[in-house]
Amino acid sequence: MKKYQYKVKGVDYEVEIAHVEGKIAKVNVNGIPFEIEMQKPINAAKHPALAATKVQSPAAAAPNAPQAPAAAPKPAPAAAAPAPAAVPAGAGAPLKAPLPGTITEVKVQVGQQVNVGDTLLVLEAMKMQNNIESEYAGQVTSIIVKPGDTVMEGAVLLTIG
Repeated sequence: MKKYQYKVKGVDYEVEIAHVEGKIAKVNVNGIPFEIEMQKPINAAKHPALAATKVQSPAAAAPNAPQAPAAAPKPAPAAAAPAPAAVPAGAGAPLKAPLPGTITEVKVQVGQQVNVGDTLLVLEAMKMQNNIESEYAGQVTSIIVKPGDTVMEGAVLLTIG
């Protein structure tokens, strides 16, 4: 696997290219697997190490990503613990990151009831702690992030059903 280090708007990313076939590449960004579509295919004759390896797990599609990602695609939803109620895990309204940063604290659990304005998690951006509050009332159906995760603006953090 080829590894690359990128810094985008002050956020560090480690990108591993696991497998390339034509215009489709399987990559890991900060340990999260993605399947991306490149604008141009990589010539396997020039980069045989990229075409020779296989990735173990399936990943979410991120259309039109560059050959070597300059920015991390949005994280694929991670498997979450099943909600104790009848609401299917992951069903509901997504709560998205308002700005890029690092998750420092998750204050809720799957299955927990929340109201509009409740603090759900803390996002550190530019050395400031930002409380991310619920925009919806309901039950937390999935939590996609954990403390220490780096997220981009618009990334889904959790869902509320």
